Amino acid sequence: MVLTLDRRVGPYGEVVLRQRGDRFEIIANGTFLMDTSDGRSERLLVDAAREALDGRPAPAVLIGGLGVGFSLAHAVAAENRPWGRIAVVEREQAIIDWHREGPLSAISGRALADPRTALLHTDLIEYLHTSPDRYDALCLDIDNGPDWTVTEDNGGLYSPSGLAACAARLHPGGILAVWSARPSADFERSLRNAGFSGVTTEEIPVARGVPDVVHLAVRPA
Repeated sequence: MVLTLDRRVGPYGEVVLRQRGDRFEIIANGTFLMDTSDGRSERLLVDAAREALDGRPAPAVLIGGLGVGFSLAHAVAAENRPWGRIAVVEREQAIIDWHREGPLSAISGRALADPRTALLHTDLIEYLHTSPDRYDALCLDIDNGPDWTVTEDNGGLYSPSGLAACAARLHPGGILAVWSARPSADFERSLRNAGFSGVTTEEIPVARGVPDVVHLAVRPA
């Protein structure tokens, strides 16, 4: 049985929290975004960026967006090679509420309370273009991928100006990690054309169909 726990319409459209058995799902504008069934993809997004940074001590990471909270919780829980400053950007007030006061707090509650964590209620693309902040890694998971955006304006993140804004938020040698439900050769070319180096794609096996992937790229020093 599927239960609709909350449904809201905001400036970016409709967002819905559903429960299917013991699993929670987030639906945005009728498009399935993510659920709490696994979390491998979200954890690999963070781990791949941290691995690429190698020995850099206590690096700062920006996570966009909050989603079901797996990426944030995993970043905070890392002990072997801990992150330093951890910022997470989320534009949907409903999703923030589900984590602050709703059922998703079971996943993210301790991470949001961690003193290294800053929750930024803002639009990721606007933040990337206007913020003076710099990070060692950007871990981005706001769509089903560069070729399958939740809203039309999200396409700007993967455009030349959006990728330039990503590079501007990274320290030299910093890592851009972008989750996608399927590989995108076009996006790999866009990353190279935007001046990123070391462009690679890591696959995440799924039960059926095309593997999920994390696109990785380095801002040259």
